[in-house]
Amino acid sequence: MITRTSRRALLAGAAGAAAFALTLSACGGSSSGGSASGGSSQTSGVTITVALASDPPPKAALDEFTKETGIKVNWVNIDWDSLQTKISAAATAKTYFADATDVDWSRVGQLGKLGWFYPMETMVDTKTMASDMPQLTSFTKDGHVVGIPYDASFMVTTVNEKMFQKAGVTEMPKTIDDYTAALNKVKSAGVVKYPLNIPFAAAEGLSTYWYETTGAFGGTVLDGAGKPQFTTPDSAGYKAATWMVDAIKNGLVPPGNINVTDSQGSQTLMAKGQVASIFSDYSGGIGTLYNIKSASSVVDQVKYIPTPGVTGTAANLGNPDGIGIPKQAKYPQAAAKFIEWFTSAKKQEDFAGLNGQDKIFQGYALPSHLSVLQKMSESGTLPEGKSLVPMLQGSKPVFPEGAPAWYPQFSNAVYTNLHAAATGSMTVDAAIKTIADTANRLASGS
Repeated sequence: MITRTSRRALLAGAAGAAAFALTLSACGGSSSGGSASGGSSQTSGVTITVALASDPPPKAALDEFTKETGIKVNWVNIDWDSLQTKISAAATAKTYFADATDVDWSRVGQLGKLGWFYPMETMVDTKTMASDMPQLTSFTKDGHVVGIPYDASFMVTTVNEKMFQKAGVTEMPKTIDDYTAALNKVKSAGVVKYPLNIPFAAAEGLSTYWYETTGAFGGTVLDGAGKPQFTTPDSAGYKAATWMVDAIKNGLVPPGNINVTDSQGSQTLMAKGQVASIFSDYSGGIGTLYNIKSASSVVDQVKYIPTPGVTGTAANLGNPDGIGIPKQAKYPQAAAKFIEWFTSAKKQEDFAGLNGQDKIFQGYALPSHLSVLQKMSESGTLPEGKSLVPMLQGSKPVFPEGAPAWYPQFSNAVYTNLHAAATGSMTVDAAIKTIADTANRLASGS
């Protein structure tokens, strides 16, 4: 299996995200934007195109779906950035691209505002799904479900338990102060020179890291109107940015991390024993990277810990992948049947390997159904499952009111300015002010 960051490597630093943002700013839009093309209601004897940034499920599974429904599936694997560009280009031109395709958590605000995708509550029983899919809320905007989460991804804190114990840290930290003290102890004991990984490259991973850290400091990034909640020194976002920049200035983070992305930090630092912890790592990484002998030198050393907060442990922020139906789909009803099947608990059990190795969906992350994750934990097939289940159950969206339609521009401001603060070319105060000014400008539509 591969990690989410491998599927979305360098997502916001790539030209695809910029092109998507430019397309949105050029076309404007409202909730009525992007009308349906009057797709066929036929659900048998048709071929639908499913475009996602992954290899397909096992052929036998797709054949089974065809046998059950009479619907054939043409699966298209497109890298994440190119996929977003194709989705926006087709919607803007009101041309057919796919019957079902990616709905990323960070694009829900844009897609909801522009009306490019069918409201999924009219296509499948989302009310029944909700109780077993904690991250369905991340795909809901203005009362409409834009996509259905087909995997679960959320930010977690990972530590190399062996390194911590070697430094004399026998009890895992529950607060940020204790966590920082533990890192300093690992450093001063000479266990590793730079114990903490923060991906300070100007890319989406830096934004995500700040969101999780802001949550740990007890706050949110934006309010429901898109206004910044991090402008004053006593705010959670301001404290999070200060803590992150101080970490590299004070020698907890490798100086070379100025140019390290999230995936690089996981693969070349954490997995190789060059650092002892990642405060905002990706769920499932232990089973898909750190415990894989061919890719890691720290097998069975890395553990998940509840994310340290101000006075105790904090909630984990989600960043799952979803699937939805573009308004220009040729066979929207057939696509709905596929999505219902593809995101069902039964198929997720197969994809996760609970019913035999031949049913595994290679590249599949964690299941979006809480019940399936619990079964994996109970069966012993999910490393550190007992830690992950409650984290998924209590995970929260990055933006409680839904990601704003201008998220890509905002994220660009976040990672560009935090990167500059880490290099010393601007102060944290100046970086925060610039990010806040960007959010205020975007929220006001100016």
